[in-house]
Amino acid sequence: MKKVLVLEDETSIRSFVVINLKRSGYDPIEAGTGAEALRQMEQNPDIKVALLDIMLPDMDGFEVCRQIRATNSKIGIIMLTARTQEMDKVTGLMTGADDYVTKPFSPAELTARIDALYRRVGETEEPVSDEVVQGPFRLNSRNRTLEKNGERVRLTQVEYSIVKLFMDNPGRALSREDILNSVWGRDYFGELKIVDVNIRRLRIKIEDDPTSPTYITTVWGYGYKWGI
Repeated sequence: MKKVLVLEDETSIRSFVVINLKRSGYDPIEAGTGAEALRQMEQNPDIKVALLDIMLPDMDGFEVCRQIRATNSKIGIIMLTARTQEMDKVTGLMTGADDYVTKPFSPAELTARIDALYRRVGETEEPVSDEVVQGPFRLNSRNRTLEKNGERVRLTQVEYSIVKLFMDNPGRALSREDILNSVWGRDYFGELKIVDVNIRRLRIKIEDDPTSPTYITTVWGYGYKWGI
């Protein structure tokens, strides 16, 4: 069974999510507090996707996200945010989340997001091309890793997919729509801003000076370009 962590302190919402995940073939692992969620992660290392609410009784979902990310770069993380809390979406992505779902949400939307993320983190290793080297970067598509000047850069699966897309298209301007469709899929329900926030997070990890990027440059009014 495909395990999904469901961290939500409101029992009614958690039960609603759990029922719909079970109907879709998932094995939901429930938690009502941040501490319980972290314990469940330790006890269930085969969890591939975590659904994290922000408002919790013991710690916020951002801190849970940070702690999970500190030890697991491969797991997919989706934050549950309120419709009016725009900063929560950005903060969640910057602390390591891959996606967010805005409350109230439909079962179909939530399941589609989890399906897409589960497919991405569960992708099999690519057997043909082992490595791509461009400038100081070495991308290993077998291990799905990136090194800069010989040092491993810890990437989430979304960040890895973005870097691979760029390195497969050096010097080509990619629109936000190109990146969204390639990385998140054409059936993605969300907004284009998720691309911008992930690019910002990626720049922090790979640029010498994230405020003056030289590897991922902005094509104003269009998207981004990878240049070495």
